[in-house]
Amino acid sequence: MNREALQHPLYVMVHPFNGYWDLKYERSQKTSLIISFGILFMLILTNVLGNQYSGFLVNMNNPRYLNSLLEAVYVLVPVLFWCVANWSLTTLMDGEGKFTEIFITTCFALVPIVLINFPWIWISNFISAQESSFYYFFKNFAILWSGLLLYVGIMTVHQFSPSKTIGTILLTLLAMAFMAFLTLLFFSLVQQMIAFVSTIYQEIVLRR
Repeated sequence: MNREALQHPLYVMVHPFNGYWDLKYERSQKTSLIISFGILFMLILTNVLGNQYSGFLVNMNNPRYLNSLLEAVYVLVPVLFWCVANWSLTTLMDGEGKFTEIFITTCFALVPIVLINFPWIWISNFISAQESSFYYFFKNFAILWSGLLLYVGIMTVHQFSPSKTIGTILLTLLAMAFMAFLTLLFFSLVQQMIAFVSTIYQEIVLRR
């Protein structure tokens, strides 16, 4: 993996159209996939460190009850749901993007969140209540920047028009909500089945 490949996520941040075009047609997909997993890992790390070490003025979490595995799930599940939902919909809408390309595009769009939020984990420990507005400004700015990159990436990878890309993103969000509902329903059903089996087992044991 050469230096240029490692710098490409930064290039995508400031030149999204050219950057995503290179990702789809010019860059090695294997190298881009490795970098994407690295970005996703950094996002998980930023999320965990932010909840653990951010200043008390902006951190509403109790570090004693922080579960790093759950924090990782809170990052991985939305990314996975987004990629699956977008791939499923765009397959029906004549999109040109493969699942791997959607995943790479999504991960590269998350770079601003990692780069902007990471230093604010430590800066937030030294700011006053009046200065906390800067913290929230930069967090929101990072989300907006990532959203713009994701929009350009989806439009480029599928070769959609701007209006069709917006419609696709809205449908993807609806599909994600539906997937989340089905997942919760499934786990609720499993939980009830386990409770039912446990109750029957206890009844049998007690009657003996």
